[in-house]
Amino acid sequence: QVQLVESGGGLVQPGGSLRLSCAASGTISFFPVMSWYRQAPGKQREWVAHIFRNGDASYADSVKGRFTISRDNARNTVRLQMNSLKSEDTAVYYCHAMRRGEQHWGQGTQVTVSS
Repeated sequence: QVQLVESGGGLVQPGGSLRLSCAASGTISFFPVMSWYRQAPGKQREWVAHIFRNGDASYADSVKGRFTISRDNARNTVRLQMNSLKSEDTAVYYCHAMRRGEQHWGQGTQVTVSS
C-alpha cells in the first residue's frame, strides 16, 4: 500500500531553519503533484506549497521567499526547506500526494518555532 512518511520536524528558534522530507513508498509511489500542508492549533489545515513532476512549484503568500519545495522523482521524495522561520510557522506539517483518482496524506511532523 502507498504510504507517506514525513521527517525533519523539531524545535527551532525564530529566524532558524528546518528541512522537512517526505518519502513515498508502495506499489505505485510516484505522484504527479506533491504538496505540503500545515495545521496550527485552532486553525484549519492550510496549503503551503506544491510541486509538479517537472519541478514547477507554487507557494502560499505566507511562506514565499522563505520556503523552498523540491522533489526527487527517482527516490519518490519531496522536501521542504524552511528558512527565516517565524512563530506563526508553528504547526503540524503534512505531506500530500495526488494523482487523478487517488490521493494520500502523511501522518504529519511537528514544527515548533519558539524562543
